[in-house]
Amino acid sequence: MYDLLIKNARIVRPNRNDVPTADIAVHQGKIARIAPEIPAEHAAQIHDAQGLLAFPGLIDAHMHVGIYSPLERDAVTESKAAAMGGVTTTITYIRTGQYYLNKGGPYREFFPEVLRRSEGNYWVDYSYHLAPINRIHIDEMPFLFREFGVSSFKIFMFYGGHGLHGKSDQQRSFLMLEEDEKYDFAHFEFIMRKLSEMIEGNPEYAPYLSLSLHCEIADILDAYTTIVQKEGKLKGLHAYHAARPPHSEGLAVFVAAYLAYETRCMNINLLHLSSRKALEAALMMRDLFPHINFKREVTIGHLLLDVDAPTGVLAKVNPPIRPREDVEFLWEKLLSGEVDWVVSDHACCSAEVKYNAQHPEDIWVAKSGFGGTEYLLSGLHSEGRKRGLSLNRMAELVCWNPAQRYGLLSKGDLAEGFDADIVLFDPNETFVVRAAESFSAQGYTPFEGHELTGRVKVTFLRGQKVFENGNTVGVPRGQYLRRPTTLPATT
Repeated sequence: MYDLLIKNARIVRPNRNDVPTADIAVHQGKIARIAPEIPAEHAAQIHDAQGLLAFPGLIDAHMHVGIYSPLERDAVTESKAAAMGGVTTTITYIRTGQYYLNKGGPYREFFPEVLRRSEGNYWVDYSYHLAPINRIHIDEMPFLFREFGVSSFKIFMFYGGHGLHGKSDQQRSFLMLEEDEKYDFAHFEFIMRKLSEMIEGNPEYAPYLSLSLHCEIADILDAYTTIVQKEGKLKGLHAYHAARPPHSEGLAVFVAAYLAYETRCMNINLLHLSSRKALEAALMMRDLFPHINFKREVTIGHLLLDVDAPTGVLAKVNPPIRPREDVEFLWEKLLSGEVDWVVSDHACCSAEVKYNAQHPEDIWVAKSGFGGTEYLLSGLHSEGRKRGLSLNRMAELVCWNPAQRYGLLSKGDLAEGFDADIVLFDPNETFVVRAAESFSAQGYTPFEGHELTGRVKVTFLRGQKVFENGNTVGVPRGQYLRRPTTLPATT
């Protein structure tokens, strides 16, 4: 007997060119069989998909759970929003210093607390990327991989004279560094050297050990912010785009790529590329250093929004929302196969935190970041289908590719042996984005008023229903995932 049988689904798999109709049988949280007309009497529970699309559960590989509110509280609301969007696995970027737990110290003390605060609060499966902020953290990287299955690490290249929200001379206190420590290019180099050692010393895990970089150069951000503020000609998102210009992203990509070459660090993820100059730089570095396995990421926010977005400061994020010509270039390269995955960069920032109530239109005092995981699949489908993006390619961008890069080997596909993370999706339902309908605690969204075509109807996590027709179902079932996860016995 199967535990669950989903009948009459149109199966959307990555690395395929068709969308066949079939049934999906689930046993003990795994997909046991996919075939036409599996007899209903062979299952304890039946769910009729009625011709809806069945996607693999999405992997939202770039989130920031716990950045603006306590982790244990943020995990509940934002993972509910993830399930609403068909996301069944989240990977959060987290670090020591201000925000998150507001603590410094070694990760061998910090990360167990992260896991304690997480347990029992996630409605979807979860994992973490960690950022080595000080020298101790670099030494801890092999320990974090061995003891906790943390296989991906991060560098924030713009932390220096520039902070999370703007120009700053308080980076040592912001990152809780010792007096003799700096978070600079030399620190980045030593992170890469340590990861390179780990890759060479663990050949069986080498494909899943990677370094992610937020590519912006602080010196350029500082200079251009001063110019834009002094001139005072630009406002809102236009001003923020000019203050963090695209060539700062491009230059940072060049620096990151050369450091990777110098240190033989072979797996590099270039995060949330937002502009033509950034993505062109990433493609130039791919061609210059073909032996380095670069991956290129874009966010759903940078694909759906531009500097004329009516929601204004609510769309402030790093790197900034760009002009329409940059948005179209991202789509062009996504359609040509030169973008590897799409994420939300979800960072729930409530209205009272997001902007100053006395100066609600002041882009300079607004906080950076916003949520969007609940619109990841709908947004990609809505705009992608208009542009000829296939359903199978969507499954690669938000399921298969991030799962493979980050070692989530039991996820990202609908096949025997994989986790029964299944999303039933209506490609024809059109809806208008309203923040009031989201489970997120944010209370607003920069996507407010967007009309999207395609909506998640049901989300299954390891064969258990966690979301259906606008409501969460059951109890939080999310599990912490050590990476790499176990490869399915049958594929």
